[in-house]
Amino acid sequence: MKRIIYSEIKGRSPQFYALAAILLVFVLTALASAFYMEHSGHYVTGMNNQVVWGMPHVFAIFLIVAASGALNVASIGTVFGKTIYKPLGRLSGLLAIALLLGGLVVLVLDLGRPDRLIVAMTNYNLKSIFTWNIFLYVGFMVIVAAYLWLQMERRMNRFAKSAGMLAFLWRLILTTGTGSIFGFLVAREAYDSAIMAPLFIAMSFSFGLAVYILVLLAACRGSERDIGDKVVNKLGRLLGIFAALVLYFTAIQHLTNLYAAEHIGVEKFILLDGGIYTLLFWVGQVIVGGIIPMVLVFRASGDVSRNAILASTLVIIGGFAQVYVIVIGGQAYPLELFPGMEVSSSFNDGVIASYAPSLPEIGLGLGGVALTGLITLFGMKLLRFLPASLANATIDPHHSVTAKSS
Repeated sequence: MKRIIYSEIKGRSPQFYALAAILLVFVLTALASAFYMEHSGHYVTGMNNQVVWGMPHVFAIFLIVAASGALNVASIGTVFGKTIYKPLGRLSGLLAIALLLGGLVVLVLDLGRPDRLIVAMTNYNLKSIFTWNIFLYVGFMVIVAAYLWLQMERRMNRFAKSAGMLAFLWRLILTTGTGSIFGFLVAREAYDSAIMAPLFIAMSFSFGLAVYILVLLAACRGSERDIGDKVVNKLGRLLGIFAALVLYFTAIQHLTNLYAAEHIGVEKFILLDGGIYTLLFWVGQVIVGGIIPMVLVFRASGDVSRNAILASTLVIIGGFAQVYVIVIGGQAYPLELFPGMEVSSSFNDGVIASYAPSLPEIGLGLGGVALTGLITLFGMKLLRFLPASLANATIDPHHSVTAKSS
């Protein structure tokens, strides 16, 4: 591989400022949505006593899970020594931090009382998985920031592999903690499963790489940098493997639940007669987010970049559908208060909960996505995160020889 030269993006074109302005509008909309929900009360949202985690949590969890997976590209290059991935590591770290910050901001603004974050940061209940995740999120940002500095400071490059190994292990623990939030909730039949931790790790690989591919291609094309089919093909095929891994763990999750008689009800709800949740599961998650992307990236014909863009977009759509089914669908199914007994009361016991996301919730969630975009955009403008070229001849020393011999 030739020596890779990194450079900032110019960021002086009308398109750059237009994109920044659009993202800023979404961020301001999110702030207005959060203020409206806090001032008026959460009754203006679609959330209720049964569904207490709404659409903002769907956005937040997707972004947090994707943050861990976005760092996977840097880990492959630094920790596992895959040379072709090394030039992609800096952008991988930047995107990981940006995604995590975007997700955490959505969570904080959805608290109803953001000032209560101070209580969460000063009073720790070490028996709570939520407390563990505070340490994991803060630690992740510190470690990735140090990892980036070691990569970008030439004199410190020799320590980058050790930092990369620490970041790799930390993000596995972080995603395990996020998945365990649901795995430890024994009161919810849709959650109570140890498979949630590895499922969330697989989801992070898939979602994070899909976001990374879209950002990389958009940044290279927007700044007129060469990117060869070799890099895109590698990333696309890796995305197909991760999408298959998500489907595998999803299948194991539902087969395990079907084997246990106590979970038959919730499985029937999700897989057969759950209405919007069943539709999102089979069409959104399985077909759109899994099967079609695998077909696109593994087929021999077609434009490699176009297939990667389409597959990544579909994986993200399927990812939101999957998180929506897990978060909202899992709450919509009624609690089993007394197993084996019939329960009847005036408080909707045994009734499927209804939920429809409101505009403020969607606005808050989109604001988190926009904040991620702004951080990434100005990060690439101010610092050298992007290689000047990712052409085949630059990343593959045998490319020119092969081309001549053919």
